[in-house]
Amino acid sequence: MTGKELDRSVHMQLRTLSKENAEGVAQHLVMVAALLEAEDVEGAEAHAETAVRRAGRVPAAREALGMVAYRKGEWARALSEFRTVRRLSGSSHLLPLMVDCERGLGRPERALELATSPEAKSLAVEERVELAIVVSGIRRDLGQADAALLALEIPQLRGSSRKPYAARLSYAYADALLALGRSEEARDWFAKAVAADDELETDAADRLAELDGVVLTDLLEGEDDDEVQS
Repeated sequence: MTGKELDRSVHMQLRTLSKENAEGVAQHLVMVAALLEAEDVEGAEAHAETAVRRAGRVPAAREALGMVAYRKGEWARALSEFRTVRRLSGSSHLLPLMVDCERGLGRPERALELATSPEAKSLAVEERVELAIVVSGIRRDLGQADAALLALEIPQLRGSSRKPYAARLSYAYADALLALGRSEEARDWFAKAVAADDELETDAADRLAELDGVVLTDLLEGEDDDEVQS
């Protein structure tokens, strides 16, 4: 990890630091991303905290720590870091995650208020899709199944299955349909999620099989017991 793997925009943020410090912080940020991908949240947290100690006013460092807290379900800490990122950078790109943090803190009304704030209108397409998915989940939490479905009926729902958000959006729509008892339609949307899910972000294939009445058997189940007995 050299630190050069970071996006150019992050390197621009690091230009406020000395050359040596910028290189070190960049390496820590790369490690945060790599360890989060490897599901080593504790290791990622150590690197993120070091990055913040060395570059507390760099938005990317605070975002990294916020992402670790978010993955750990530490909603208040994540929300605080995301707010700091917005204050330092002037960007609202983390708004969907901020809304989800409010949801995690048991404050659905505040979450929905934030989701309809003026900043939400400035989000990029992918961020608007993520926000719609979060809002749908909040509506489900509140027992508003119809509103949950409506929240997902955005232009991107009928767009290309090659978009990076297509699998998650189709999956969320299928789930919302299923909650309304519309299982045939839900099946079609789970199938669309499977077709779009090249990165296996969802368990759409399992949900589709469940709807089709297919029983999945783990061929490795009991293998460890057999080894112990032998």
